[in-house]
Amino acid sequence: MDAFLDRLISLALEEDLGAAGDVTTESLVPVDAQGTAELLVKERLVLAGLDAFVRVFLRVDPDVHVELLARDGQELQPKTVVARVRGRMRALLTAERTALNIIQRTSGMATLSHQVMSAVRGTKLRILDTRKTAPGMRSLSKQAVKAGGAFNHRFGLFDGVLIKDNHIAAVGGSVREALRRARTNAPQLVKIEIEVTNLDQLAEALEEGADVVMLDNMDDEQIRRAVELTAGRIPLEVSGGITLERLPRLAKLGVDFVSMGALTHSARAMDLSLEIVQAK
Repeated sequence: MDAFLDRLISLALEEDLGAAGDVTTESLVPVDAQGTAELLVKERLVLAGLDAFVRVFLRVDPDVHVELLARDGQELQPKTVVARVRGRMRALLTAERTALNIIQRTSGMATLSHQVMSAVRGTKLRILDTRKTAPGMRSLSKQAVKAGGAFNHRFGLFDGVLIKDNHIAAVGGSVREALRRARTNAPQLVKIEIEVTNLDQLAEALEEGADVVMLDNMDDEQIRRAVELTAGRIPLEVSGGITLERLPRLAKLGVDFVSMGALTHSARAMDLSLEIVQAK
């Protein structure tokens, strides 16, 4: 996580500063000017991304001090002060936008994750994220999802076998053949999940010993029949066409997991700001 985050911050700052640096701040603010800024919540949200926020300032100036007044996963109300940042004014102004870009987005993911889990509270249903993350933000995104109370699916291509429709097409269109190849060639301790789009494919997957089956873009009636056919033998995951309003119905149908790409690719950036409160 640390290595990914450090590279992301370096790239973001390089993108923002270019070869000339922060020409506005350097034109206006003396080198020795000091200041204090506060990170302020502007709307109700679940916080995530504090570690990254701090790291941005320390990358710009290791002498900056950040005092944290809240924690990741905390639900906060408007006008809450999340952190105070003290140090060279130039550093505060230069790091501001990059730090906010990250924490606004991660807090959006945490907030949405909290909303979807609230919709199924008291049931066994778990809401999972996906690999549909902005390039370079996989670790941050998945940490934000956890901060909001939802759950992580596989991190990348390396830590789980998930046979999708294109994989099945690549081996001739056969669910059986795809599972047989996976059983033969995949690492022995790795679970094998396969995506199916109809009940006939589900029956094949059950016969061939899939560990988990993903029901892709099925309506509620198809999912009900799939739960009956599976009879609790293996976990079922639902994907595609998932909305906040539909989640309670899916929980009642008895599936184990719902995966939502929206948790990371469509979460709205939350409104936080960094306000200078002291300058000297």
